[in-house]
Amino acid sequence: MGGDGGARLGDGGSRWRLGAGAAVLLVLGAVAGGVVQQVAGSVAPPPVAVTAEAVDPAASEAALVVDVQGAVVEPGVYRLPTGARVLDAIARAGGAAEGAAPGGLNLARPVVDGEQLLVPTEDEVAAAATAAPGAAGGAPGGLVSLNRADQVTLETLPRVGPALAGAILAHREEHGPFTAVEQLDDVPGIGPALLAQLTPLVTL
Repeated sequence: MGGDGGARLGDGGSRWRLGAGAAVLLVLGAVAGGVVQQVAGSVAPPPVAVTAEAVDPAASEAALVVDVQGAVVEPGVYRLPTGARVLDAIARAGGAAEGAAPGGLNLARPVVDGEQLLVPTEDEVAAAATAAPGAAGGAPGGLVSLNRADQVTLETLPRVGPALAGAILAHREEHGPFTAVEQLDDVPGIGPALLAQLTPLVTL
């Protein structure tokens, strides 16, 4: 009997040691798991901040492209902001050259994208003023009156032939008297370039 009791005691001690060992392993496992989680948290990538670059509305504003020729210091093609006037275009081209007659243009007129602005000289204005002396439709200063000129007088203007002179007369008959020289641009066959050339030579 004594031998059987000793064997049972020995078996109980083995089971106790096994249980204690398992408990130790569980504790170590929990500690190791916590360490792994802590290390993983420490090496996690930082959050990325996303920012949007502000867009300057002025940078995307549409520009006007104008060909400034004639009696200016630096003739050429220039970009101007929307709403620019003839005066701004001449200034962008370095200003009026010596002998220019910018007063023959409507300096307050808004420029049109793609137009050619021709600044006349004093000699050109004087030559146009004496081109058709005594013709019907003449005005003080030798300018051609858009509202009184006849076919022959209109044809004295540069680049205005019988067809274009007839178109001006037809526009006047259909729409009534011109109220602004710029309304010539409404006549078929007269674009921005010709309008700029005729402006200092005509009046209402």
